[in-house]
Amino acid sequence: MNKQSTIPQETSQEPPANLDDPKLYLNRELSWLEFNTRVLEEAEDPNNPLLERIKFLAIFFNNLDEFFMIRISGLREQLSSGVQEASLDGTTPSEQLGKIRDVLLHSFERITQCWKKDLLPNLVEAGIHILSYQNVKPKQRSLLRRYFRKEIFPALTPLAFDPSHPFPHISNLTLNLAVVANDPERGECFARIKVPALFPRLVRIPDEQQVTEDQPLGLENVQEATNFVWLEDIISANVDLLFPGVRVQASYYFRITRDADFEIEEDEAGDLLAAIEEQIDLRQYGSVVRLELDQRTPDFIKDILVRNLTLAPYQVYTYNFRLGLSNLMELSSIERSDLKYPPLHPALLTEPGSKDSLFSLIKNEDIFLHHPYDSFSPVVDFIRQAAEDPNVLAIKQTLYRVGSNSPIVAALMEARQNGKQVAVLLELKARFDEENNIEWARKLEDEGVHVVYGVLGLKTHAKVCMVVRREPEGIYRYLHLGTGNYNPTTSRIYTDFSFFTCDKVMGEDITDLFNALTGYSKKDSYAKLLVAPGGIREQLIARINREIDRQKEHGDGYIVFKMNSLVDKECIQSLYRASQAGVNIHLFIRGMCGIRPGVPGLSETISVTSHVGRFLEHSRCYYFQNGGEDELFIGSADLMTRNLDRRVELLFPIENANLRKYLVEHVLKPYLKDNTQGRRLESDGTYIRITPSPNTSPFHLQDWFVSELKKKGIKSQSA
Repeated sequence: MNKQSTIPQETSQEPPANLDDPKLYLNRELSWLEFNTRVLEEAEDPNNPLLERIKFLAIFFNNLDEFFMIRISGLREQLSSGVQEASLDGTTPSEQLGKIRDVLLHSFERITQCWKKDLLPNLVEAGIHILSYQNVKPKQRSLLRRYFRKEIFPALTPLAFDPSHPFPHISNLTLNLAVVANDPERGECFARIKVPALFPRLVRIPDEQQVTEDQPLGLENVQEATNFVWLEDIISANVDLLFPGVRVQASYYFRITRDADFEIEEDEAGDLLAAIEEQIDLRQYGSVVRLELDQRTPDFIKDILVRNLTLAPYQVYTYNFRLGLSNLMELSSIERSDLKYPPLHPALLTEPGSKDSLFSLIKNEDIFLHHPYDSFSPVVDFIRQAAEDPNVLAIKQTLYRVGSNSPIVAALMEARQNGKQVAVLLELKARFDEENNIEWARKLEDEGVHVVYGVLGLKTHAKVCMVVRREPEGIYRYLHLGTGNYNPTTSRIYTDFSFFTCDKVMGEDITDLFNALTGYSKKDSYAKLLVAPGGIREQLIARINREIDRQKEHGDGYIVFKMNSLVDKECIQSLYRASQAGVNIHLFIRGMCGIRPGVPGLSETISVTSHVGRFLEHSRCYYFQNGGEDELFIGSADLMTRNLDRRVELLFPIENANLRKYLVEHVLKPYLKDNTQGRRLESDGTYIRITPSPNTSPFHLQDWFVSELKKKGIKSQSA
């Protein structure tokens, strides 16, 4: 691997005397906004297929919704409670809220340009039309009015606001119409209509010449149609049917975001499942943190909303584009392969239809998989085979986000039906997946599976499955350890690592870990595993210090970390000290990053690169060269204080030298070679797109992995 820093070397200055100086750190919230801006850049990039660009824009807005529900609500809570504790970079909650708004207003200017001047015209050129209602032709209007009468009208409930009608409750993230009408008796009056989520936000309609009088309602048979009308426009155009005898003057769109970050007092909850269900319901009643308005909205409507929702001016955002553009994800259903990424056919571990037992393969050698380039099916097959194998005695597994229609959960229930002992730690507190996980917890319990909801005061984020099998030589423990969730759907769009082994010592460690998770074991040290809380930070810092010693003695200190986020102060300070000693450090950090690279006398040998693209970079690994006796850990943990102190996380070593070499040469090196997809973090917190230097061929990281996949087909990802 290249041992030279990618950061140009500057004349060293005196190192900062105080590593607690806030100026040495980047703000986590602004760093997250920088990440979401990189997502927006993918929507702006004409090199991406058109419908994929639309998808990136939808992801940008979905990310932003969660940011307001969790991060902004947290800052506002600090502000309202009088907490003025500064962040890592020394800014107060009020200062952060001001800076966040400035960044977002600039982003919205870019979105107006991207959506209206770029993506919409390109959709038209591709034959896909998102019609404004004034462009809907007569037969299409007639069809939509029939559709409104029969399908939408019954689902709508206008809620008046006047002295006899209190201001209505507005649900979180719902799109609404503020209707202004003139009543002959009351004069001007105001009502709210919620746009129901029961219907597609973008309603397909046939071309004018294809509309017939007996066109089926619901528009089920026009999947080939490429004309779309916004659902709220259909409601607005036909709103007169909801107010007979009253003249509707106008309707305006608005949307609110509520605080969705709840905390459970677990030690006071008699029933954790019931307590979480109650809190999920309360999300619709959290305090309002954002009001989004269409730019046509007059001041008097804005004032009514602001006053009744008790908002400050900085919480109001007015857009020159559609509200709730996360719904653009619906356009992914359009069958246009020419406007999407080519399909990915992941490499298979074995031949299709092979009867080879995964247990025999794992017993022979450790196996490594790099998703999505390698198929996730061996992970599902591992649990399915365990469920069916008469020699399997028990299965123990952690589940964090498994998705709907999970084949993993189905296999676990089958295992219980087949008489296996099955224990599942299903984390109910996985944010925004609580309802899904509650449903799975009940189904598993109904089958007799031992379900543990989590560890008191912690979230269990570790990804591990252990199968206990009786064999002629005795009991064997087969393990799957990974960086990603047990979710076949996300495994196709997230980059993650899977590792299979039947290493005896590691199996004993995992047994001890499950005993600690499901019982009262106080086990806090393990032979091979690094476990949080209490182990990962200290063990990683010890290895960073070892590289410092190597650098001082031999000049060959070298570290490569890949993760989603780096905001833990102790870890950052440890990396600063390593850089001051001259250790070469490459950090691949997709999202939030609190470290300032390339600062003279502080971080000259640190480079930070973020990769955003077709696949969400989700894998995590920590590599130490250690003077040739290299160590490499992979697992679930990012270097965030919450992960290291308030979550159960797991890192595990890749001890087989051949497999470790494969990971270094064929996984980490491509990240170092990339000169097209990545963005380099500057010391001021901005990111610059990396471009090939003169006489250097372009190297696009994810495209390279896909091209290598085409070459290898079926392969054994093993040592």
